[in-house]
Amino acid sequence: NIQLINVPGLSVLGPNGTFRTVITPLNPTNLTPPFFQVWDQRFLDILGPKPRVRVIAERDDFEFAHEVFVLYHQAPIWDPIEDQIFFASANSPVCPSPFLQSESTDELTLNRNNEVFVIKLKDVKDIPGPQNITWTKVRIPITPDIQVVNGGTPFGNNLLFVTNGRGNSPPGVSLVNPRPPFNSTTILDNFHGRQFNSLDDVRVHPKSGAVFFTDTTCAFRYGFLGAFRPPPLLPNQVYRFDPRTREVHVVADGFIIPNGITFSPDGNIAYVSDTGGLQANIFNSTRPTTLYSFDVDPTTQRFLNRRTFAWADTGIPDGFQVDSKGNVYASCGDGVQVYDPSGILLGKIFTGSISANNVFAGKGRMVVMVETKIVLVEFAAEGSLVELK
Repeated sequence: NIQLINVPGLSVLGPNGTFRTVITPLNPTNLTPPFFQVWDQRFLDILGPKPRVRVIAERDDFEFAHEVFVLYHQAPIWDPIEDQIFFASANSPVCPSPFLQSESTDELTLNRNNEVFVIKLKDVKDIPGPQNITWTKVRIPITPDIQVVNGGTPFGNNLLFVTNGRGNSPPGVSLVNPRPPFNSTTILDNFHGRQFNSLDDVRVHPKSGAVFFTDTTCAFRYGFLGAFRPPPLLPNQVYRFDPRTREVHVVADGFIIPNGITFSPDGNIAYVSDTGGLQANIFNSTRPTTLYSFDVDPTTQRFLNRRTFAWADTGIPDGFQVDSKGNVYASCGDGVQVYDPSGILLGKIFTGSISANNVFAGKGRMVVMVETKIVLVEFAAEGSLVELK
């Protein structure tokens, strides 16, 4: 399940070479996904002596109004106590093309909230092949302040979710109890009285404990240009929220579509993706599908010294994680692309289709959300972010 990429051989394809588009994965030996794709020999150290990647759950029968919805989509959070993954579905249907929705989806998108589920990793038996494991729908009380969960991260002994909002219901930041009765509390739903656009992703700073999140007008399947939020009232930007004082301020702007966010293990570097190449349902390959890195000001925690960290060669860099050595794992159009701390592509967890997010599940494990599948990765890497307590 390992494919070695001949990087020098890709340098020149020639006048009769086969070139690809932004949505076409590179699979030169036509290996059946999922597998590991090695671009740099250092990726073998990340994989370790006995790496394994397999589909552990696959279903596309989460239905509403006779439309099939993307089930394994966003906001994955690992719960170490029960060894389970919380995650959110999309709130719009799977369409014939992965990048184009039918015109009939707009009304469904506006009138349908998404769902939060849990899947138990401890039910995965030690077998070499794929299997569907038991999954349980978690009924989080859907109050008007929790509409379309899209990003998630641990926060103490709670789940911390950010929401897109839906219709006139504002986006917000909410704490959710991971144990029954799954009670929830919204801790932020505006910027000084003005609605956010659609919150996308969230991380807690490893030192200060402050909450950082991205806000955007649209991306695939949601937002103003996704036809289920009002016209925007704010620029697309990144915010810092202090849960103790409730103070909120902007730490970075200048994005087309700010999307994923995370930090280096020491919290000194922030990473934010700009996925302006995909707006609503249209791909523009000349716009950003880019990961940016910033220095985090030690006093204000504003993001300084913006620079290009990496550019995703397939699809967009959606959600991402950082391991204990500072390597970045970005979910993209062909799986998870893995970069070293300087932004060099080391390899890929190749799924052959869109991955919206991923999460470490303890030492040596990662769970990858692949829309209608969940992929479990077993390798030598270890996550760096704070875990659920």
